[in-house]
Amino acid sequence: MNGTVLPLFLGGLTIFVFSISQLSGVLESFFSEKTRHYIYRYTRNSWMSALVGILVTILMGSSSAVIILTIILINAKALNFKQSIGIILGANLGTTFTSQLIALDISNYAFIPLIVGLMIQLFLKKKPYSSYGKILFYFGMLFFGLFIMEESVMPLRESDLFETWVAKIEGNPFQGAWVGGLITLLIQSSSATVGIAILLGKQGLINAAGGVSLMLGAELGTCSDTLLATIKGSRAAIRAGVFHLIFNLISISLGLLLFDQFLELVIYVSRNSNLDQIIANGHILFNSLGVLLFFPFIGFFEKLLVKLIPDKQLIEKAP
Repeated sequence: MNGTVLPLFLGGLTIFVFSISQLSGVLESFFSEKTRHYIYRYTRNSWMSALVGILVTILMGSSSAVIILTIILINAKALNFKQSIGIILGANLGTTFTSQLIALDISNYAFIPLIVGLMIQLFLKKKPYSSYGKILFYFGMLFFGLFIMEESVMPLRESDLFETWVAKIEGNPFQGAWVGGLITLLIQSSSATVGIAILLGKQGLINAAGGVSLMLGAELGTCSDTLLATIKGSRAAIRAGVFHLIFNLISISLGLLLFDQFLELVIYVSRNSNLDQIIANGHILFNSLGVLLFFPFIGFFEKLLVKLIPDKQLIEKAP
């Protein structure tokens, strides 16, 4: 196996994760005030909360960023816990937009937004034009990193060691989910982990079962940063973080227990699609089913978590 595989892959992964982080930061600052205003204004009921969660996540490119922003708004008493439940569910749907983008074969054209974004930043330094330039630049950079990763893994087709490792994941969805969760914990980006699964599928290095199991693990690993955001937060903020964890734990547990049936459904829905598109479709189908499962029980989870994590004033008044 070519000794350049790992350095090139890690280099591409670094660019990819850095681009997601920077793009999310630029979009968050760009939409910050407007985002907070719309989140506050249009989350009066659960359906609207979910819709806001979807749209804001697509705009910001990160479900974690949206959920963390929601936790900040709860701490600021601009949102209540029930409003946050709908936003969290919507954010989990909105994040699948990124996986659909990654599955599109556009990484060869990454240089276009990269160059256009750089030119805008060099010659149009006033806002909002400089922000537009940054958004385009990091968007192009994201797909440039993906392109490097795609090219770097091609020699793995000839690796017996990699083939043995992949066979274990493909034959055991629990092991695949564990690997996906571990990767997400290490790089702190579920989008990057799902992106890795999609590009491995694109290169024919992993089958649908392996790619979908990695995706399931990525969904659990993404809970770590939102739980960290609740440290020293209000009781309502802690409830939001715990709800996000419960949502992912229950959804992933069901996904793994019914893995064969779920995989059949994904393949059926994705008939005549390429393997990378099948994995991306698995992502959107999994999160859609999870949201549909939880939505009727928003009131139940609100009451349960308020009871399990009561406000400090109620604890102090208790005998």
